[in-house]
Amino acid sequence: MKKTQSKYAMLSVEDALQITLAQSRPLSPVALPLSQARGAILASDITAREPLPPFPASTKDGYAVVAADGPGEYPLIGEISAGALADFTVEPGTVAYITTGAPLPEGADAVVMIEETERFENGQAAATVRINCSVQPGADVRPVGIDVIEGQTVLAAGERLDSAEFGLLATAGFVEAPVYPRPKVAVLSTGDELIEPGEPLGPGQIRDSNRAMLLAAIDAAGGQPVDLGISGDSQAALESRIQEGLAQADILISSGGVSMGELDLVQPLLEHAGTVHFGRVRMKPGKPITFATADYKGKRRLVFGLPGNPVSSLVTFYLFAVPALRKMAGWRNPGLRRVQASLAHQLPLDAFRPEYHRATLRWDDERSCFIAASTGSQASSRLLSMRTANALLALPQREGTLAAGESVDALLIGEI
Repeated sequence: MKKTQSKYAMLSVEDALQITLAQSRPLSPVALPLSQARGAILASDITAREPLPPFPASTKDGYAVVAADGPGEYPLIGEISAGALADFTVEPGTVAYITTGAPLPEGADAVVMIEETERFENGQAAATVRINCSVQPGADVRPVGIDVIEGQTVLAAGERLDSAEFGLLATAGFVEAPVYPRPKVAVLSTGDELIEPGEPLGPGQIRDSNRAMLLAAIDAAGGQPVDLGISGDSQAALESRIQEGLAQADILISSGGVSMGELDLVQPLLEHAGTVHFGRVRMKPGKPITFATADYKGKRRLVFGLPGNPVSSLVTFYLFAVPALRKMAGWRNPGLRRVQASLAHQLPLDAFRPEYHRATLRWDDERSCFIAASTGSQASSRLLSMRTANALLALPQREGTLAAGESVDALLIGEI
């Protein structure tokens, strides 16, 4: 009996990821309204069009004064509030009331905060103000451009936009931001046995969990999910859906159909549609993951054929598809963040493949380190092992076990 063997070379995770990222290219930049740009990566530098502040501004509620006058009692000649310009000049021997953020009036060179003053009303006559302290020129005044000078780069290309960045964009007068768009990622489930989650189970059927799971993971990773539904195990149906995905999305992800059975048709179809760069990776779970590229009307598409088992599908999505998605979205460092963690308990190792063990990380204040606890049985069909996982522990390939307290690499896949 002839043994069935894969024609694809077995690659390491590191080599497979390097190939994936080499084939991934940032998308063409677009201008997005700020309301749609949260989490996006800037495609070009943002420079200030004006200085900030654009005028000398008071930092306190108080009185605009000529610093050389010193303590004493002076007539109040006017008031200035934020958003308005004074229509008078503060001459030596006079003061003007000023609010926080208001432009300093002509003639004044300092502000005395209100706590260091006393105000006296004089009936029909102008009020007077007693200044109780001496101040230096420039006291409690923000000079022009003290925060940002005109032409200064306030945000650099490659930065990820979040709350503070939006404040800087608005301050610089931008209502749109030049960013890399969120890649469109289409998801296709394959298999005659699959039905929609809301349908009753028939003989030999299972509900499709992978599609809902991957669509949610794509959204969380910053992609725009596109649902291609379920395809049966026929060449015509699969080929039609693959072409549909290439037409609609920057990345196409299928789950199932990448092993070595007679109905595992995804790899041959990807060879026909483009170039398969790898079809096996030395890892547990997820060995049969396939990565290909295809051209659609002059545009490059990335294609990931993920294994059908739910855990294998999600683990390989995190390890390969997420970094590719991030690179297309403009990330400088698209790989998963790696931290060191101490094992909460002993873990067995695999003698044949490196394992990406689902775990929950927590920070231990007393030991000042992350503690990693296994999520239990690591069977590739057991989706419960992903439920509380926020990290994948990169366990080495060798016989034996790792003892409790040993340090391991942990790749972050969720919030800690």
